[in-house]
Amino acid sequence: MQQITTEILAQIKSIVGAEYVFTDEESFEKYGRDETEKLHYSPAVVVKPRTPQEIAALMQLANKHLIPVTPRGAGTGLTGGALPHLGGLVIAMERFNSILEIDERNLQVTTEPGVITEVLQNAVKEKGLFYPPDPASKGSCFIGGNISENSGGPKAVKYGVVKDYVLNLEIVLPTGEIIWTGSNVLKNATGYNLTQLIVGSEGTLGIVTKIVLRLIPHPKFDLLMLAPFDSLEKASEAVSAIFRAGITPSAMELMEIESIRLASKLCESTAITITDNLAAHLIIEVDGNDKDVLMKDMEAIADVLTNFEVGELYFADDAQQKTELWKIRRKANEASVAAGYTIEEDTVVPRAELPKLIKGVKALAAENGFKVVSYGHAGDGNLHVRINHPLYKKSYENEVIQDILFKIFELVKSLGGTISGEHGIGLIQKSFMPVMFDAISMDLMRGIKKTFDPNGILNAGKIFDQNN
Repeated sequence: MQQITTEILAQIKSIVGAEYVFTDEESFEKYGRDETEKLHYSPAVVVKPRTPQEIAALMQLANKHLIPVTPRGAGTGLTGGALPHLGGLVIAMERFNSILEIDERNLQVTTEPGVITEVLQNAVKEKGLFYPPDPASKGSCFIGGNISENSGGPKAVKYGVVKDYVLNLEIVLPTGEIIWTGSNVLKNATGYNLTQLIVGSEGTLGIVTKIVLRLIPHPKFDLLMLAPFDSLEKASEAVSAIFRAGITPSAMELMEIESIRLASKLCESTAITITDNLAAHLIIEVDGNDKDVLMKDMEAIADVLTNFEVGELYFADDAQQKTELWKIRRKANEASVAAGYTIEEDTVVPRAELPKLIKGVKALAAENGFKVVSYGHAGDGNLHVRINHPLYKKSYENEVIQDILFKIFELVKSLGGTISGEHGIGLIQKSFMPVMFDAISMDLMRGIKKTFDPNGILNAGKIFDQNN
């Protein structure tokens, strides 16, 4: 990879304007990080373009001079997908922050990628419409980053993840061409599905500049229940039983009691009762347009839970109580990090296998002398496992932690799961890809990357090593 010379820097400034080109230490500090294990890599230049044409010109320049390019959203990622570990050029997408059209007739929204997810959700809600994917960082993350990681969140159990709502994408290819990947239609059997190939590709195949999302009508009502358990395994067993009873909640979140304790302390909240005998809580939500039906669903769920030694159920009576409970859940990640649980794994297994996963992870923690706390989207089997090791606070390039994680991921695979549900692979998880994929599959992925990016300049070294 080539360095950015004074001449190249001048060309960059001529493309986007000198006021949107940054080479100061403060910018290098900010754009050299995301939320991954306190890792930091300084870029050579940070650029903030405003149009697809500007990005196209930047990519043509970078491709000509073999300059590594790292696309950057809000920097909320947890696997290093936005880290400029090769230096080079960071293209920050924060000026792409407009919602272009809310199409109420066709239930679609066209947006730029730098729009905050919650801002988009609120904008369409005003029209009576609903964009369900809601990652924990929805108040700060960009919709473009959600596309790159195929994000999910609590609502995924009923409504699906980002890929289920993306209809069409405008992208800039690594070679500088601008294309649309599909059409603004619900059904499309025309050729390869380039749109879905881009979703979840972590900025390695192209830079998204416009997004067309499908929407659904916003549900009128929701009910929220908090269910305490004195056994983490009983709580996880109850999850599958609820679905077997024919009920599909709009959210079903599992929080180990330690994660509740930490998040409640961070939020200065007493909304969730914490006692010594409790091991976990399930946060269960149902939504829809008929409140009577929802009440019957909650009664049916309560009946199921009695088979799993559930404690006294708590029903959130108003919007404030619901908001407080969700705040605690969404702060679990931040609170765990602050308490020393700095290593997170985003595991997914079939929901009926959650008890085995939890038991296996706890056993590994006991054998290897580290603490672990779990929380996550139990309704779709997505468990976030956070590790607090007494000696090592990072997993990246740490042999001890790598060995532990290999064991966790081998367990996940044996249960029919996978190593990432919504956080992606990025930089720190790529060494574990062979756990899930054979050599043929990995070669196919590298071939796709080579086709889109023949010179290997765009977010190189993410998902898999460039030259392996």
